Amino acid sequence: MYELMYVVNTVLNDEQVKDIVERVTGFIRESGGDIVEVQEKGSQRLAYPIEKKRNGYYTLTYFRADGDFIERFERALRINDDIMRHLILRYDAKMMRHFEKQQRQPAEAEAEAS
Repeated sequence: MYELMYVVNTVLNDEQVKDIVERVTGFIRESGGDIVEVQEKGSQRLAYPIEKKRNGYYTLTYFRADGDFIERFERALRINDDIMRHLILRYDAKMMRHFEKQQRQPAEAEAEAS
C-alpha cells in the first residue's frame, strides 16, 4: 500500500481543486490501482514559501498499486503545474499495522459510545 500527500496551488478555486483531486484518483484507478481512502485536509499554511505562495491545499490519498506504476505516477504529478509538492510513501508491515490501528480507533470509539 502507498500513501500520497500532495499540495495543490491555492490560487485555484474550489472546483478546480476538486477537479485535480478527482483527476489524481482517476489516474490511479485507470492504471489498475485501488483507492483505499482520500482525506482532503484543506488549505493550510506551508512550512516555507513555495514560489512566493504561503498556503496550499493538502490532500492525503491511500492506495494500492503495482510498483511499476509509481514511476509513471510520479512523473505525471511532477509535470502538473497545479501540484506544488508531492510525496509517495510505500508502507511496510509496521506502517500497515499503524494504519489499521488508526482505522479501527474511530469505529471502536463509536461502538463504545452507543
